[in-house]
Amino acid sequence: MSTSETPPTPPTAEELKKALKAFKKRLKITRLDDESALRGRRLTSGQSSAILAITPPDQFPQAVWDELVRRGKLKPAGHGTYELHEP
Repeated sequence: MSTSETPPTPPTAEELKKALKAFKKRLKITRLDDESALRGRRLTSGQSSAILAITPPDQFPQAVWDELVRRGKLKPAGHGTYELHEP
């Protein structure tokens, strides 16, 4: 590592907003998919999904997810997954 490298720039507000929106959308789709899974029956059970945490979309760098955690929007859930921080 050379000393002439510039430190990484922090994510912009727009980038954070897009990342959080993408995270919420993926979480919603994952939960809907879990709720509609045919569990050996002809009709779905109608139960709510138990999914709380997901792996964030990979089109955003790790620095974005770290910043969203720092700002209190997400909580790390372990093994590279995050969940929404709901007050």
